[in-house]
Amino acid sequence: MELSFSDLKTKEVINTQDGKKLGKVCDVVLCYPENRWLGLVVPGGRSFGMRKNTVFIDLKRIVKIGEDVILVDIGLPKGSQGNKKCPSAPPVPPPAPHRGERNFDDFE
Repeated sequence: MELSFSDLKTKEVINTQDGKKLGKVCDVVLCYPENRWLGLVVPGGRSFGMRKNTVFIDLKRIVKIGEDVILVDIGLPKGSQGNKKCPSAPPVPPPAPHRGERNFDDFE
């Protein structure tokens, strides 16, 4: 299956753990020069009309990409299974760099 970024931007991202809509894809994360797709970035919901923190979704957490939705499994925060007060799933951090990958933090 081939998808362009404009196709991904139109798809709603839904967490399979709680059925919550996370929003539409707003960005993708690629690893250059290794030419690997690392994951998606979604807004993570809204609070009082303002965007909450964006959520990175690792490629391994994508369950299915359908015609109009992307199903992901990002789980619930630790210690809050069944807790209705939890506003949203926590952001999933990007994967740790592998040995031999370039670290560009020194150049910023």
